[in-house]
Amino acid sequence: MPTLDRADITLHYEVTGDGPPLLMLAGFMSDNTSWTPLVPLLSDHFTCITPDNRTTGRTTPWDAPVSIDLMCKDALALMDHLGHDRYHVIGHSMGGIIAMHMAQDVPERLASTHIAASAPVRLPRNTALFANMIAIRRSDAPPDTWLRALFPWLFNPLVFHDPSAVDLAVADSLAYPYAQSADAMEHQLTALRGFDGTALASPTCPTQVLIGALDLIVPPDHILAVLSHLPHHILEGAGHSIHWDAPENVADLLRAYAAKHPI
Repeated sequence: MPTLDRADITLHYEVTGDGPPLLMLAGFMSDNTSWTPLVPLLSDHFTCITPDNRTTGRTTPWDAPVSIDLMCKDALALMDHLGHDRYHVIGHSMGGIIAMHMAQDVPERLASTHIAASAPVRLPRNTALFANMIAIRRSDAPPDTWLRALFPWLFNPLVFHDPSAVDLAVADSLAYPYAQSADAMEHQLTALRGFDGTALASPTCPTQVLIGALDLIVPPDHILAVLSHLPHHILEGAGHSIHWDAPENVADLLRAYAAKHPI
């Protein structure tokens, strides 16, 4: 199990594939398994590096200090540890904000940056949504209730035309041995409360934005309001979990843009 010892955490990560390094930063509540649909499509072209952000997966302890800045520093330290001076980065949702923070701090190290279903904005509605999910988890409701309440916010509505697919996703989530706890989820939420990413909206390194047309968490108009000046693509039929709803499209766009900006 590859890990990196930091001053206050032991950071777990996975490395898959061969080629130029691609750092893949997961979103809120997610760990390296968030990238399950995408890694097989990219591992023939990139060395895919997928860490577990603070409070998630096998990174310990779950209650270490957490902030966007700290997670940015973790990512930079990991790439130093692996000996990569320059690399590509993709970040989903909160991971996109971390990637934009990296683009601000070390633009010379990022060959290309890919922002998926994300923007440097803080929507109070979302923090309220996640707080409600935590409350459901801590209530007497069946353990699958909060997942069934969350999934409509994440995926293309067509997913719900097949109840067995939803049931399977719920069962897999509940069986996952490294799932983030409710306490860890609440702790990670502190990284988003009050975060001001205004200064991150104009990266100087090559950056493209991938937008889910059906995204309810970070709707297209909110993304375009701050990032429309960057190359961007709206993926029809994709919700917030853009790399699950449209993995082939995301992989194609990532490969094409990275090819224009080789290391």
